[in-house]
Amino acid sequence: MSDAGAHRALPGLTFPEEHLKRLARDLTVKFAGVFGAETIERYVLESYVSLLRTSKVKAYVVTNTIRFATDRLTALAQAKGAIEHPVPEVLFVCEQNAGRSQMAAVLTNALSGGAVHVRSAGSAPPPELNPQVVAVMAEIGLDFSEAFPKPLTDDVVQAADVVITMGCGDACPIYPGKQYQDWALTDPADLPLDEVRVISDQIKDRVEHLLETLSPKDKQA
Repeated sequence: MSDAGAHRALPGLTFPEEHLKRLARDLTVKFAGVFGAETIERYVLESYVSLLRTSKVKAYVVTNTIRFATDRLTALAQAKGAIEHPVPEVLFVCEQNAGRSQMAAVLTNALSGGAVHVRSAGSAPPPELNPQVVAVMAEIGLDFSEAFPKPLTDDVVQAADVVITMGCGDACPIYPGKQYQDWALTDPADLPLDEVRVISDQIKDRVEHLLETLSPKDKQA
């Protein structure tokens, strides 16, 4: 499938990290026939720069860029119909992607048993996850070791069947044929553990209801 109209590479494109150059080569092989090398290079660099802006620890940026760029390209390929869309895709969006949307994503993944694919993002992500949220999820056996705040990008919205927002205003673009919901939930930022536990329980209840309403037709973008 042609990637005409996708992100175009700038002349003289260079990579600030050797790891990024290797990542771009690997992704060019992975997405051969779907995207050209220029598009992949652009996505890798954009992903790296967007994470670098908010990261406190540069050592983690390249590792997270691998996950972020790969997921963005996968989402774009799904939206284009170049990759199968076998299960419903749910996107959770909040302002920071450090608390509510992360809890919703990890709970949905656990409760669905793989019957739903989940992404999460934020309109203004901070450098790290809310430590109270991480602690509350650990109490119920859910691991956040590979999670990190990610900026909201158009490609993950395009790939989603259901988009659930949590106080992120008008940051999320609207596309026809998708189901949009807004969950009015308190932001756990700066709240004590007991109050974060209450929010976690509220999210769990909403996720359970969401999973009951999803049907095979929801996987059709």
